[in-house]
Amino acid sequence: MPTSQNHYSHRIAQSAFAIAVAIITVCGSGSVSEARVRLQHICSVAGQQEIKLTGMGLVVGLGGTGDGGRSLPAMQALATALQNNNNPVLSPLDLRDSKNAAIVMIEATIPKTGLRRGQRIDCYVSSVMGAKSLRGGRLLFAPVEAPSVTRDVGAPVALGFASGPVYIEDDLVQTSGKIPGGITLQEDTLSYFINRADDKQGITLLLDASHSSFHSAYEVARVINSEFAFEVGRSVAQATGPGTISVDIPQQYHRDPVKFVALLLNVGIDNPHTQARVVVNAKTGTVIVTGEVELSPVIITHRNLTVRVGAPGFGPPPEVRFSAISPEPDPSPSLEQLVEALNLLRVPPEGVIDILRELNRTGKLHAEFIEY
Repeated sequence: MPTSQNHYSHRIAQSAFAIAVAIITVCGSGSVSEARVRLQHICSVAGQQEIKLTGMGLVVGLGGTGDGGRSLPAMQALATALQNNNNPVLSPLDLRDSKNAAIVMIEATIPKTGLRRGQRIDCYVSSVMGAKSLRGGRLLFAPVEAPSVTRDVGAPVALGFASGPVYIEDDLVQTSGKIPGGITLQEDTLSYFINRADDKQGITLLLDASHSSFHSAYEVARVINSEFAFEVGRSVAQATGPGTISVDIPQQYHRDPVKFVALLLNVGIDNPHTQARVVVNAKTGTVIVTGEVELSPVIITHRNLTVRVGAPGFGPPPEVRFSAISPEPDPSPSLEQLVEALNLLRVPPEGVIDILRELNRTGKLHAEFIEY
């Protein structure tokens, strides 16, 4: 009889061999019904967009870490600031020993919901010259503009003014910082989302990139018409493209279109179509699968593992031993099932990613493949 040690070694060898020659038949599982998703989570209303504000300013009060006297633009900016405060200097060169000021780029974003005059938003400042640090500095009063918004050709609109103390968010990058509530808006930036034509009013829904398709647009229009059919008595929505749906505002909501939009975005849709996409990050070993990613029949041999994906009879030579995880193969297997099967065999993340790369390279992976 074999010794206990030999018996233990024999068991390990059997387990290793079973994994090494395993052929997995990836089979379809019953479809899992997804919860209804509200349209506001996959759509946005045309006309709502963020507005980027930019400007140039001067940060002062730095403890010798500013741009320094070698930066003539910084000295010119400081000379202009002094002149605006009734302290003119004869020449910017007179400020060559000033190391406490730095020229910065100012950036901010007005949210797509819009804001009113007098409201405040955060802004960020970044050194554009030779400053070593903005710690302890304060931004002097500076205008910020939206380059795409103009009253006259070449005349940007100053939508707000920025000022305030700079806070360093990352000690490793001290040449940029944040000013909480640093911008006060001087103009209303409202969201105009209603389309008017004759006596009609309407809006346009925009599907997000991950759900845009002709199928999705058709389904969204269908559920909208179904939701308002009893109340309105006619169809109000029509898909006009893979990512756009035109919706008429019913007559009874013309005086309160916001209520209609609120009701519209609260409409639920079952199983929203998601763009088939595989995103992998080789550095972290992360694999993200979205949508219905399908595979063509294929045999995968990776290191000491052989995997069969696809229809019955599609497999390796008969002399190869295998153990099937499921006896009922699916002619249209999904990638999710393959990844689950590989995980059962404890294939490391780097091995899974290698297999996905080859499936994409050979055209057996039917999805958009993105790797970071």
